[in-house]
Amino acid sequence: MINTKWLRSFCTLVDTGHFTRTAEQLYMTQSGVSQHIQKLEEQLGLPLLIRQGKRFTLTDAGERLYEEAQSIVSALENLEQRVSNDPAFEGVVRVMSPGSIGLKLYPHLLELQRKHSALSIDYRFAPNNDIEQAIAENRIDFGLMTSAPSDQQISYQPIAEESLLLVTPASVKEPTWQALETLGFIDHPDGSHHARLLLGANFPEFQHSNLFIQKGFSNQISLILNPVSMGLGFSVLPAHAVAAFTQQQLIKVHQLLNPVNEPIYLGLPRNKPMPNRVNSVISEVKKRL
Repeated sequence: MINTKWLRSFCTLVDTGHFTRTAEQLYMTQSGVSQHIQKLEEQLGLPLLIRQGKRFTLTDAGERLYEEAQSIVSALENLEQRVSNDPAFEGVVRVMSPGSIGLKLYPHLLELQRKHSALSIDYRFAPNNDIEQAIAENRIDFGLMTSAPSDQQISYQPIAEESLLLVTPASVKEPTWQALETLGFIDHPDGSHHARLLLGANFPEFQHSNLFIQKGFSNQISLILNPVSMGLGFSVLPAHAVAAFTQQQLIKVHQLLNPVNEPIYLGLPRNKPMPNRVNSVISEVKKRL
């Protein structure tokens, strides 16, 4: 295989027509340039130059090599530039988070993408366990979770908190235990967990969400409050999901005596350097949360 450094020296020499200028352009000595040409000739077993004092002409083999080598040297130079280039707002950034956080962040990240057309946001909604697995398997650049990951391949840090809220139909003025029992529960994938955290901290009667009649279930974060707004039951949801609901006049958010917040963790593959584009999106995430 031809040494690409020798090939680059040869092509530069042909372009400049002068050993001194070639050495200056490549930050080498003239003898170093001569050695590269000599080694190239030895490897090919053919003379490439006819030297005439300080000048030279190409042999037939030299002309053929130059014609073939120009595109190779140019491609290598472009490859080096592409690999070393690390723009702050170009390329794909893959993110996963629970739905409520996504409802808050995704519109802001789309605005960031609109400002920087070379940036592409790949955003997936998923539960914590799926996010943790995706980070560990390097299928995403970073994830946002509401529970600390257990996988040692993941580094994480708390970056924000999100309140859990009790939401009822607008007609409910006081969320007594009897009122909640009468309404029934609109469940969702994290419903039991959220109910245990918030209701368990505020109602001594609470033991498990199964104490309530289940009046509905949805795994779509943007749809969970639809049945609540229609008077079909109550639910417990993170604040960003509640804020994203468009018919606020049809629901009521109750401030309980003992507020409960969920931490939001930023999870990253451990010991993996982050490209600038990922750091740019993480900065936007931290600013918006």
